[in-house]
Amino acid sequence: QVQLVESGGGLVQAGDSLRLSCAASGRTFSSYPMGWFRQAPGKEREFVVTISSSGATYYADSVKGRFTASRDNAKNTVYLQMNSLKPEDTAVYYCAAARKLWTTPGRTTPGYYDYWGQGTQVTVSS
Repeated sequence: QVQLVESGGGLVQAGDSLRLSCAASGRTFSSYPMGWFRQAPGKEREFVVTISSSGATYYADSVKGRFTASRDNAKNTVYLQMNSLKPEDTAVYYCAAARKLWTTPGRTTPGYYDYWGQGTQVTVSS
């Protein structure tokens, strides 16, 4: 069993930066692909980035060049550095972990992931 706890959200202005953290419990965290998703009110959960156990990443086009995902397996933590934030980035951000190989198809979809955090709110004002 893996438990995930996100932190670092808040209210910022357009152009500002935030760094989200996702702390995981469980001895096998380092082997799991991880993902960040977000969900705005009235919208479906949207893929943001996925990161392999070794740190390989794949980003959604909407955040490419602005967001950077990383992980510290020694600390059981995944990070999402968000720069040049825009009002359309406003959402609840969730981290997720998958008990699957990185090469398993579907890592940009919510169904690929087996464990989810409770989410952290990010609000970007214009």
